[in-house]
Amino acid sequence: MGEQQQNKPLFGLNIDPSANNLQLAYNLAQIADSTRLDFLGIQDHPYNGRFLDTWTLLTALGSRTQHVRLLPNVLNLPLRPPALLAKAAATLDILTNGRLELGLGAGGFWEGIVSYGGVHRTPGEAVSALEEAIALMRTLWQPIPPNQTVNFSGHHYQLVNAHPGPTPAHPIGIWLGALRPKMLRLTGYKADGLLISASYIPPEDVPFIQQTINDAAHEAGRNPQAIRRGYNLMGAIIQPGGRPMVARRKGVIIGTPQHWIDEILRYYHELHMDTFIFWSIMGEEEKQSHIFAEEVVPGILEQLT
Repeated sequence: MGEQQQNKPLFGLNIDPSANNLQLAYNLAQIADSTRLDFLGIQDHPYNGRFLDTWTLLTALGSRTQHVRLLPNVLNLPLRPPALLAKAAATLDILTNGRLELGLGAGGFWEGIVSYGGVHRTPGEAVSALEEAIALMRTLWQPIPPNQTVNFSGHHYQLVNAHPGPTPAHPIGIWLGALRPKMLRLTGYKADGLLISASYIPPEDVPFIQQTINDAAHEAGRNPQAIRRGYNLMGAIIQPGGRPMVARRKGVIIGTPQHWIDEILRYYHELHMDTFIFWSIMGEEEKQSHIFAEEVVPGILEQLT
């Protein structure tokens, strides 16, 4: 991949939007907030009847925290009209004093999307719609004089004499869930961050991802370092002497806190990933999250100083 400057590493916890254990979501949010992790990440699958609405849950968690940033990981754009999403994002950013980052996906589970009234798009249409949505939302976020209106004419989305606002409390970063070349190039051209999962994109596949984004960023006249690289890390942290587990899927990390430290440092130095979201897969989410926040993250930061 060549030499690339490194951003400061950031860390977060995944919180499942399960309707069956809301208290766990509250408890994990408090762990992330009290240990000064950087992000809470919540997946978005509106057609899953076992899941709460991600946006409403983010709002509730934002009201119960003071420091940690909120990151939908990633929102289902085909079921969330971008003009209203821009309004909701600006509102939540104001309510949380600038703690929102916006993860967006073009859509992947089309059967579920259509079941909830969404339109099935081809891969090309989905990328085109996402690109329009990014431009539309940024248009609505820009500060303009009172009573001035804006227009947007796209193939998928339009604004007609729309009154933008409110202006977010801070410039909201847009992170894209991207796997294929068109989405990766869009990330390099337009996005502020990338979100991928190690269970879908294992470490050996990351160099292609990074090179595609970097090339697109250079084509757009951007500094690739301006685009953060997020890695969702599924796995289990096993204390020495604990019950052994075996990873049954590529990209899953099973091991001691030191093993996690070593792996994340490798991803940081060799793969140039810089944002790491921990997903516990063994249960004991609160205990696992404490270990990640209080042993793994400090161990990484200590070796980087």
